[in-house]
Parts: sequence; structure tokens; C-alpha cells
Amino acid sequence: MGEQPIFSTRAHVFQIDPNTKKNWVPTSKHAVTVSYFYDSTRNVYRIISLDGSKAIINSTITPNMTFTKTSQKFGQWADSRANTVYGLGFSSEHHLSKFAEKFQEFKEAARLAKEKSQEKMELTSTPSQESAGGDIQSPLTPESINGTDDERTTPEVTQNSEPRAEPTQNALPFTHSSTISKHWEAELATLKGNNAKLTAALLESTANVKQWKQQLAAYQEEAERLHKRVTELECVSSQANAVHTHKTELNQTIQELESTLKKKEEEIERLKQEIDNARELQAQRDALTQKLQEVEIRNKDLEGQLSDLEQRLEKSQNEQEAFRNNLKTLLEILDGKIFELTELRDNLAKLIECS
Repeated sequence: MGEQPIFSTRAHVFQIDPNTKKNWVPTSKHAVTVSYFYDSTRNVYRIISLDGSKAIINSTITPNMTFTKTSQKFGQWADSRANTVYGLGFSSEHHLSKFAEKFQEFKEAARLAKEKSQEKMELTSTPSQESAGGDIQSPLTPESINGTDDERTTPEVTQNSEPRAEPTQNALPFTHSSTISKHWEAELATLKGNNAKLTAALLESTANVKQWKQQLAAYQEEAERLHKRVTELECVSSQANAVHTHKTELNQTIQELESTLKKKEEEIERLKQEIDNARELQAQRDALTQKLQEVEIRNKDLEGQLSDLEQRLEKSQNEQEAFRNNLKTLLEILDGKIFELTELRDNLAKLIECS
């Protein structure tokens, strides 16, 4: 069947710094999938996490492990086999609690599996111990249990060598030896069954050992690669604080930008209202401009009429002035004629008086 995932979640993975044993070193740049696996062939639970093709967590759960919540979103556990401490940072407290519950559940299952395995080993070893403590203290081989062909015929030879006068005494040893033979044959069958079980267990253990050796070689290669990766991460770990600070600054900048954006949106709404008002004012301005143009045109017409009237008035004034001058000249001429007539009248009067 192989290993099957039975629970998965996402978290940021960390390992304790092997040098300081205090600082956390991130082993993933972002949240990755962390899964519980169950191996039905070996009855083993493991926590495995991959970052791409690289295994950043490969921890076998044992009954003495403990998962500790150090904050609302962070938990850790120590793996003595890997000689490290793993840490997981979750996105919420709910995910952390769910992972911790599964850890406790699979830890208990691993404890029960270990106890059952020990009981099975004890039960398997019990028949061998009982057979070793029997009445006959000899190696448990088919020949020693059932006897060789010579030994199995010995009672008959003994029986034939005895005098025929005592048949009753010779029949009892034969019956007793047959009972013992059946007992040891049953015991042999039991031992053969146990031996077959032990052989099968040995073959399975041998196959598991080969598999473990292969896994060990793969783990060693993975350990070397992880060591190189740790070295690389140690080089860039100094940038972690700067990245965190930069991230905090970016968050603050984002908040400021969001606040500024909100203000800008309010200002845009205000400007839209002002634009609508400006459009209304523009329409009014256009209407007033058209009226003003009409007034200007009318004013120009009036100015033209006024200029014409001024010209006519000036011409009239000039004509009046000329008429006045002519009239004045006529009056002067008339005055002269009147004076002459007056003199003529006086002269006539004088003449009349003289005559």
C-alpha cells in the first residue's frame, strides 16, 4: 500500500539554528503544504513537507514527542532522530489547533501500535521459551523430537526381546511412548508454524532493512543537500530581518497609500461635483456670452446709428451756422438799406419842407 497522506495543511516552515539553538531559520520562502503520512506496512506515522522537489520536513512521530504551542499561530516539536527542532507558522489559530489535535491523535496511535508490536513479539517468543523448559533437555530438531528410525523401532525390539510370559507389562511402555511421540509431533507442528511465522517476519524484516537502507541513503543525500541549503540560508538569514523590516515598511506604505487613495477618491467625487457645477456654469456662461454678443451687435448698430446721427447733427449744425452767417449778412445788408432809406426819407422830408 505504501504511505498515504491522511491530513494536510499549509504553514511556513522553520528549523532551529543548529549553532545558536535559539534563532529560527526559515526553510521555505512562502507557505508550503505540511502533511501527515501513514505507512500501513510498518505502522508508522510521519510528518512530511516538500518545497518543490526538496523535503524540508521528514519527521517520524514517536510516543515521546510533544507538540508545543508557543503563540497563537506558531507551534514546534523536537525530533531527536533528526537532531533538530521544527517550527510551523500558521495563518490562523484554528489551523494551529487542528494540527496540534492531529499530532496528539497520531502520537497516541503510534504509542498503541508500538505496544501491540511489543505484545506480538512477546507472544511469538513465548512458545519457544515453553518448549525449551520441557522435560527433555535436548535440541528441538525433528530427529530429537520424533526420534530417528532406529529410535522409533526401539520399543518394538525391546518388546520382542522380553519373555512372552509378561505381555501386559510390555504393552504399557509401547502405549506411553506412542503418547509421547504424538505429543512431540503436535509440539513439532506448533514449532513449525511458529518457525514459518518467524521466517516470514525475518523475510519481512530483511526487506524492511533493505528499504530502510535505501531510505537511509536517500536521507543521507537529502541531509547533505539540506546542509548545503542551510549554509545558503545562513548566508541569506542576515537579510531576513531586513526583509521583515522592509515588509513592515511596505505594509505601512500600503496603509498610507490606501488612506491617500481614499482621500483621493473623496476628492475625485468632490471634483466631479465641481465639474458638474462648472458645466452648469459653463452653460450659463455660454448663454450669457450669446446674449452679450447679441447686445454687442445691437450696440454696434446703435453706435452706427449714433455716428450717423452725430454726422447729421454736425451737418445740421454747420448748415445752421451757415444759415446764421447768411442771416447775419442779410441783417447787416438790411440794416444798411434801412439806414439808407432812413436818410432818403429824411432828405425827402427836408426837400418837402424846403419846397
